[in-house]
Amino acid sequence: MVMAEDQAARQDIRPLRIGLLNLMPKKIQTENQFARLIGATPLQIELSLIRMTEHQTKNTAAEHMAEFYHPFREVKDQKFDGLIITGAPIEHLEFPDVTYWDEIREVFDWTQTNVHSTFGVCWGGMAMINHFHDVKKHMLDAKAFGCFRHRNLAPASPFLRGFSDDCVIPVSRWTEVRQPEIDAAPGLITLLGSDDVGPCLVEDPAHRALYIFNHFEYDSDTLKQEYDRDVENGTPINVPINYYPDDDPGQEPQNRWRSHAHLLYGNWINAIYQTTPFELSKIGQ
Repeated sequence: MVMAEDQAARQDIRPLRIGLLNLMPKKIQTENQFARLIGATPLQIELSLIRMTEHQTKNTAAEHMAEFYHPFREVKDQKFDGLIITGAPIEHLEFPDVTYWDEIREVFDWTQTNVHSTFGVCWGGMAMINHFHDVKKHMLDAKAFGCFRHRNLAPASPFLRGFSDDCVIPVSRWTEVRQPEIDAAPGLITLLGSDDVGPCLVEDPAHRALYIFNHFEYDSDTLKQEYDRDVENGTPINVPINYYPDDDPGQEPQNRWRSHAHLLYGNWINAIYQTTPFELSKIGQ
């Protein structure tokens, strides 16, 4: 959903400023996935694309990065109503071994003064919950890969308004965070969880943050792309669970998470709109 400028100018509200700190290699695919979700509301959204300052991407054209992305050091004096921090394919590394670890920790601290609400996704969520609560990430014996059913553990949460009692969510990761360690951290609330792949969505009210370890934003064929890539490269990989009809990679995958994805991100945008200060300068005070 895209609103024309003349239509936006007639609305007596200010746009919500949402930043997307994009750590994924396929920048354009990822920015489209999140833009599609946060743009599907009647509210005006001003989306800013952000990258780590020194890290250079190898998978996206330099022209695209130069035209559309701002390094973090250029936006750190600005205020945002919301910030999404994406995942990154660096799960095998310990957090301090990530080349931009010092800067991303600076980003996490910066959110407490310059961002009203932050959404950490997959590795971004794991890194953020580790930074603020020392919750560890643990390597899995085998990749959690497929579409897994998750239980709604907090039906009264405004972030889960309209959710079913359970839902299907795409999962693609080699690491996990564990529920007992989340329970041991004061103030954290697990909103969605799976008996098969553990906690999924965690609220951190004290830091005005949500952490999601799975991928509601995925397109219908994203898991297929990952599977086909690994097969082509000779990387050992199982057929993604509960994704293809009859678990047959020769058939078209089915999308059974799109409606809940729009609900979650729409609820997040709605919560921001209802609680963020009208004057941007007051965010984080």
